[in-house]
Amino acid sequence: MLYQFITDADTKNTVILIGALLAFVLTFIALRLFRDKLPTDGGREFAVDGSKSIGKPRGAGIVFIIVYTVISLFFGNLSLESFLYCLLIIFCMLTGFFDDAAANPWGEMRKGVLDLAVSVMTALVYVWHNGSDVHFALAGVTVHFHPVVFVILAVMLVWASINVTNCCDGVDGLCGTLSITSGISIFALAFLLGNAEKIGSGMLFMVMVLLAYLWYNSTPSRLLMGDAGSRAIGVFLAINILLTGAPFMFLILCLIILLDGGLGLLKVTIIRVFKVNPMKNLRTPLHDHFRKKGGWSNTQVVNRFMILQALISLIALGMVK
Repeated sequence: MLYQFITDADTKNTVILIGALLAFVLTFIALRLFRDKLPTDGGREFAVDGSKSIGKPRGAGIVFIIVYTVISLFFGNLSLESFLYCLLIIFCMLTGFFDDAAANPWGEMRKGVLDLAVSVMTALVYVWHNGSDVHFALAGVTVHFHPVVFVILAVMLVWASINVTNCCDGVDGLCGTLSITSGISIFALAFLLGNAEKIGSGMLFMVMVLLAYLWYNSTPSRLLMGDAGSRAIGVFLAINILLTGAPFMFLILCLIILLDGGLGLLKVTIIRVFKVNPMKNLRTPLHDHFRKKGGWSNTQVVNRFMILQALISLIALGMVK
């Protein structure tokens, strides 16, 4: 809001930096104040060391996503489009939090319908404001897609991002760290393509609230983001990769999140549809495979996954045309 009334570029940057610092401070304080009021985790029956999360506050995403939204509205580059995106992120955060707080976890059908609704709305808002051109960043070619085809592909992107990010949240610090790494990579892509202003302030605010969250979530964690955080972050990443104009770069800049959470979804789908299990020697999510069969500690999983994503992103960004 303040951003809109300022014409001087240096002053705008100062406002964004003030907002970023406030995002960190407010998230840090709010998590400390409200962590005892959050629902508690019941553990993960089939996850490695899943019992260690029993009793920890869960659903911290509702805190840092609310802070992110408020800061974005007051200090960010606000437009009707970005306001609608904030509403969609909040909606996804709320559905995730209600699931976190439910005595019995929501079924796949209910969550799938809600994910589809958010995905469709996100795709429609984007096409309405930006059209349906797609830039293939590694080839330096822009292709016009029919709006219907673009919407279908964008829905698939958003739905996948929500679910793989959600599945990635199983190790202390992992989802937050990879989200920051991929988020910064997406911003770098936008900068290279000349679209940085569209996502710059929002990305900075999200990184800052996640840094404050990681203060409490680093191994051994004191609280968990829950579906309220991971699902909202999934929508956020999908929106921002769309705003770069090169959505297919999601496959590279979010590759580790995609592999970590997506292989489990693929494995379950193959088993249910084809009644075979070609990945029986692969434990999913992927972070559990390396903890159980590779003997990696939580810290090793987080750091090595982050390093791999950073290297992949650097190589890909160096090839952008």
